Amino acid sequence: MISILVLGFFLGMRHALEADHVAAVASLTTRTSSWGQAVRQGAVWGLGHTLMLFVFGGAAMLMNGMIPDTMASWLEFFVGIMLVGLGLDVTLRMIRDRVHYHTHKHGHELRHFHAHSHREDGPGAPHPEQHAHGHDKGFPKRALMVGFMHGMAGSAVLIVLVMQQLQSPLAGLVYIALFGFGSVIGMAVLSMIIAVPLYRTRSLTWLHNGLQALIGVITIGIGIATMFGTYPGLGV
Repeated sequence: MISILVLGFFLGMRHALEADHVAAVASLTTRTSSWGQAVRQGAVWGLGHTLMLFVFGGAAMLMNGMIPDTMASWLEFFVGIMLVGLGLDVTLRMIRDRVHYHTHKHGHELRHFHAHSHREDGPGAPHPEQHAHGHDKGFPKRALMVGFMHGMAGSAVLIVLVMQQLQSPLAGLVYIALFGFGSVIGMAVLSMIIAVPLYRTRSLTWLHNGLQALIGVITIGIGIATMFGTYPGLGV
């Protein structure tokens, strides 16, 4: 049983690398402006994912491990819709806000990059030397909601396959906790890795925006593929 529980942690880390998860967190990472924010986005995604694992995993145990196929298909279908929405958000936000990057510092702080939007600028408007701005440090609710959705769709089926080998509901809950913790760690690390090319290209606004556009298009593509692959009657 101990080996199965340990396996749950590593499966949780592996679970974070699924294509729809990577696409969702990549789109969320485009909204961040620091390494800390990127890691927090990934970790909060994992938190939401884990909370839903407890809800659906507990329900699965109460139903003796049976998850209705139709219910699982609809949940995956809605994940596809969510991914399309996230991808469109990245792409349209980039076009609408016309963001570019410049360096600045606050008082004696180290100089760092800051994003500036020309959304309200009219044609021929001058580029101001100083920009009013803020640094968002709020709780990433969007990442939590995305984690909720991913946790509802498919994960319960995955963990039930292993929980059937465990001896008690308590062991099953411990397995879910370890699986969820693994997904938190895995997604936090993945978010930091995704942030590397995004942050390294901020000195070249066109390349940075190109990477965001690529993330948006790939996320939309994965979302559409998920919708067509899981919609009842259209599944392949």
